[in-house]
Amino acid sequence: MSAPVLLDFNEGVATLTLNRPEALNALSGGMMEALAAATGRLAGLPGLRVVVIKGAGKHFMAGGDLKDFATRLPLSADSRRAEFRAMIEQYINPSVLALQSLPVPVVACVQGACAGFGLSLILGCDLVLAAADAYFTTAYSSIALSGDGGVSWFLPRLVGSRKAFELLLLAERFDAAEALRLGLVNRVLPAAGLEEGLAAWVRRVQALPAGAVAEIKMLLAASPDQSLGSQLQREAEAFARCAAGPDFAEGVQAFLGRRRAVFGQG
Repeated sequence: MSAPVLLDFNEGVATLTLNRPEALNALSGGMMEALAAATGRLAGLPGLRVVVIKGAGKHFMAGGDLKDFATRLPLSADSRRAEFRAMIEQYINPSVLALQSLPVPVVACVQGACAGFGLSLILGCDLVLAAADAYFTTAYSSIALSGDGGVSWFLPRLVGSRKAFELLLLAERFDAAEALRLGLVNRVLPAAGLEEGLAAWVRRVQALPAGAVAEIKMLLAASPDQSLGSQLQREAEAFARCAAGPDFAEGVQAFLGRRRAVFGQG
């Protein structure tokens, strides 16, 4: 049987594939564990420049695997509470934190269903490319759950607290155009052009100066919890680190020489 999460690494690009297409890549306990293992390996990959997360088949992830969850219903309330908390703390939370801590862009490529933890997962990515046929829902309240995977942290920061409450409370389904309007995805492409669009984004990211990319990601991640003065100081320190590197010299010299900069050579 194939692994529920695949990790492929080639020429600086790590691709995580949610690999339960027969179940619309629904999140089972086994997939949670596999995702934590795969994301835990990313930071140690030599020369990593970008991470791509995608779903096998026609869907990204249709939320939790309710058939798998149902096997735990015979447990007592206390046992069920302990088991689900343990799964989230041991597998879901480390996966989200591992992706957030990477100094490289994490790009989600979404087609078909993106529900429950699938939506939480893309909210924690740095860039999201969606097919025009993609559809989204928080889903949690539909089965009397409150949410996981950082949805209550990421969602209000992207859409505001009032809209976040509506999306979590009502769990209504919305399409890719609405996801774009809300700022949950960066770009919507025809389904037939999704892979080509993803490849173009990956090439662009690979050509960027890695040090500046890392500093941008870390600055944006820290900013919600900082005062303006503190963030200004963080910017000054990050700017100085970038300016001290060879990529800055290459960028300036390329601009003055009216040529395309080639980063990562120093």
